[in-house]
Amino acid sequence: MNTDAELAVRLVREAGALAAHMRTEGLDAEQKTSISDVVTAADHAAEHLVTTALVAERPDDAILGEEGTSHAGTSGRRWVIDPVDGTYNFFSGMTYWCSALALQDGALPDEDGVVLGAVHQPQADETWLGGPDLPTTLNGVPVAPLMDRPLAECSLATYIHPGTLDDPGKGGVWRTIVDAVSTPRMLGSGSCDLAAVAGGRVGVFAGHSCPDWDWLPGKALVEAAGGRTEVIELHGTRWHLAGNRRAMQELLSRLLA
Repeated sequence: MNTDAELAVRLVREAGALAAHMRTEGLDAEQKTSISDVVTAADHAAEHLVTTALVAERPDDAILGEEGTSHAGTSGRRWVIDPVDGTYNFFSGMTYWCSALALQDGALPDEDGVVLGAVHQPQADETWLGGPDLPTTLNGVPVAPLMDRPLAECSLATYIHPGTLDDPGKGGVWRTIVDAVSTPRMLGSGSCDLAAVAGGRVGVFAGHSCPDWDWLPGKALVEAAGGRTEVIELHGTRWHLAGNRRAMQELLSRLLA
């Protein structure tokens, strides 16, 4: 039987390859919550591929998928699937998208109980893997542990819907974060963003109200690379933060003040 890590890598690569192939044949998109929040047949097909494999190979584990999969398990473990993260980019013909997967274990003391995260970016042919017992790797090669850097020298990967800026609480927090970093980057895929943080390509990540499939795979990568992640509540909104330890301490001090 494959180890969980081997299985996760295989599934994100297969899901990404399927989605990429389907895009070459042409796709239509359906709007979900906004014009930039869309879903395609490739999202559904990739999620079905991963779900079918997990039911066959890990039948006792629960499964949660962004596109509606909900499978009850008995093992206390749960796989979280994002078949195509960055669908708006994907549908638009851009390269900044991925397939992502996380595994949780309710027996672990950590609140999220994340065992591992796997992210595959098909067009860059980059596969990221990491977890508490798996130092983060890129295509099987360990990444350098994250070095401490001042927040002011860090770029910021973020996403916030333009309408959110009209909310005094959310908008105020987001501006506080942006004012503290060297430059913001809004690229459109949470798992790609967090992989970039784990790889030292981006300094910090901040987003609010992240669903598990957008947060857990990348959270595992950042922590396994020696970084820090936190979820804090400000003005009634949960903010998800990740980065090197020095930058994170500075960011938390700024926000909590």
